[in-house]
Amino acid sequence: MPSWTFTKGLHDLGNGCFAYLQPTGGWGWSNAGLIADSGQTLLVDTLYDLKLTGEMLERMRAAVPSASHIGTLVNTHSNADHTFGNQLVGGAQIIASQKCYDEMKELDVEARRQELKNWQALGDAGLFQHENLDGNFDFEGIVLTMPTKTFDRELDLQVGDKLVKLIEVGPAHTRGDVLIHVPQDKTVFTGDIVFSNGHPPAWAGPISNWIKACDLIMSWDVETIVPGHGPIVQKHALKDFKAYFEYLTREVRKRYDAGMSVSDAAYDIDLSPFKGWLDPERIIVNVNTLYQDFGASGGLSQFELRTWMGRYRREQRQKAHDQAHAGHGYPHSH
Repeated sequence: MPSWTFTKGLHDLGNGCFAYLQPTGGWGWSNAGLIADSGQTLLVDTLYDLKLTGEMLERMRAAVPSASHIGTLVNTHSNADHTFGNQLVGGAQIIASQKCYDEMKELDVEARRQELKNWQALGDAGLFQHENLDGNFDFEGIVLTMPTKTFDRELDLQVGDKLVKLIEVGPAHTRGDVLIHVPQDKTVFTGDIVFSNGHPPAWAGPISNWIKACDLIMSWDVETIVPGHGPIVQKHALKDFKAYFEYLTREVRKRYDAGMSVSDAAYDIDLSPFKGWLDPERIIVNVNTLYQDFGASGGLSQFELRTWMGRYRREQRQKAHDQAHAGHGYPHSH
């Protein structure tokens, strides 16, 4: 089994499958993929802005001549860091689930630009977005480019002689998540159904659907899993990922039944079993979604989620800083 390095750029998985990786895998730093056979190509997702997507397409064209004319682009889900580069794949048929299409219609490029420009007026939520995005991504020139073909549940495609299966497993991360399975190559491009080495945010839920999606992938004869964020992994890594959702479901249920608020429950849950995973502040999103899964009405707004995530991250960093510097005074003489 190969062990893939987590370096920026195009990684040849063999058999005409390629992964394009972007460390660190944190907020906005998504992965993409390419499937090529007999002169035909399918692109899995675009990136968060035009510069990053253009650089990726150049590297793909240099490695795979047929990538000069990409015939099909599949958007695994609606999030902007997987769709904002769509306009650069001219002439391609863009395929997504119908629910992804519906959700993409709600994306507002101009609102995102304005939020970043005016972040100081938006309190903790604005600061959080500013820290994640400013200086990393440029939303100028982006024209929201929608899918041209949609499907429900499953769709089989041919890329040359290669069968490529699209399987809708959402709602989970978003309302219309899709897996891209290449059975003969034992490879799956998961979009954001898999985050490796990072906490996954369940924007849509229910989380039980996400657990089912993990089980589905584990039931397949696959060896290579290209996640939406983070390093390429093998199938056994999904056990830990699934365990995360099972652990959260148990821990959040206790706090929901005790009548705790979403934020109090999130702060109260011990994440040390997943130490080292990026973006632990996403616990806020996941508790909020689980509360709704359990029957709570309403829930926190996107603005409130960003506000609480910003506070959580700042406080956790301060705590880590204080612990690292505790006991660094002068030693006592005996």
